[in-house]
Amino acid sequence: MTEILRCGRFELPLGRPLVMGVVNVTPDSFYDGGRYGTPQAAIVQARRLAEEGADLLDLGGESSRPGAAPVTAAEELARILPVLEGVADLRLPVSVDTTKPEVMRIALAHGAAMINDITALAAPGALELVAASDAAVCLMHMQGSPRTMQADPVYADVTAEVREFLAARAAACVAGGIARDRIVVDPGFGFGKTVAHNLTLLARLGEIAALGFPVLAGWSRKSSLGRITGRPADDRLAASIAAAMLAAQRGARIVRVHDVAATRDALAVLAAVEGSG
Repeated sequence: MTEILRCGRFELPLGRPLVMGVVNVTPDSFYDGGRYGTPQAAIVQARRLAEEGADLLDLGGESSRPGAAPVTAAEELARILPVLEGVADLRLPVSVDTTKPEVMRIALAHGAAMINDITALAAPGALELVAASDAAVCLMHMQGSPRTMQADPVYADVTAEVREFLAARAAACVAGGIARDRIVVDPGFGFGKTVAHNLTLLARLGEIAALGFPVLAGWSRKSSLGRITGRPADDRLAASIAAAMLAAQRGARIVRVHDVAATRDALAVLAAVEGSG
């Protein structure tokens, strides 16, 4: 695997797991929907996460929670562009979480350093847009769509199927002109998966990492952790940190989280233990 992730003008060393801080400028995201629904609130939160030690930020203007309704590109852009502009002085890359080529194009023109696409650049023209830029891309696996994905997800072998999909999308990106050191893969925990599927993927995450691309793991505050612990989203910090640690131990190079400072502390302990031998 490459030792550097290139995100626009940034180069992120992958010697330790990176922490991606989540900023959702939405009214309906499952955990923080509405908390940072105005650009001003989102900018404040982004700066807070940067101060807590985020290595990169992930900015979203459309919820992808199960059952979420789509929004127009115009609405998505109205939510995220003021935030992109408001954090332009921060010395860390900003990822934009979108599936729409129009949003990708304008976000890239406004300084986005990564495109985080839950459909793995499936939309016509999306791959070509990213290839023509110097941005990184995160390719995620999802069975179905956000409105339907949790209805009845079925796999014969969830890890093998997710791995095959991500390998094919990464190969298409490389063939389309996106350098390997700009590609991240995400197995899509909670996106068309049962709790059992998510746990299997986490246990076997090394098989995804063996593809040779940095793996992003997003477990923070998700409903699977609620099913396991019986706790609501506001009370899933401990479970989220445990999942991030387990993912890092199994090869994840990026953990996508709402709670940056606590996650960084936990990863620092893991690094100290791993370096003590």
